[in-house]
Amino acid sequence: RPADGIEYLLLQTSYGTHHWTPPKGHVDPGEDDLQTAFRETQEEAGLQANQLTLVEGYKKELHYPVHGKPKTVVYWLAEVKDCNTEIKLSDEHQAFRWLKLEDACKFAEYEDMQATLKDVHQFLCSKE
Repeated sequence: RPADGIEYLLLQTSYGTHHWTPPKGHVDPGEDDLQTAFRETQEEAGLQANQLTLVEGYKKELHYPVHGKPKTVVYWLAEVKDCNTEIKLSDEHQAFRWLKLEDACKFAEYEDMQATLKDVHQFLCSKE
């Protein structure tokens, strides 16, 4: 969180429509949702769990169809301990941006992701 406000990390996929989302991915056998979130954030953005602070009290599930099949994505909220931490993208992504809410909503084309970003922002602002 820079001194001038909250920014959100969005990654641009290197496939398909090159959409922008936070790090996410499939749950591996033996993992719970939170373990998956930390692993995927490490794999996709190069951020280790010890570089993040989990924001307690926030968890959001999104449900939408992908290729005709239902998909559930569970988002957790974490803050980077040092805002100068380097982002290291995997092959799954071609770009990243740290964005304030308004710009993040422009990059996140899907309405449910825009609504989630606004929900997260309201949650964070209510904690201050």
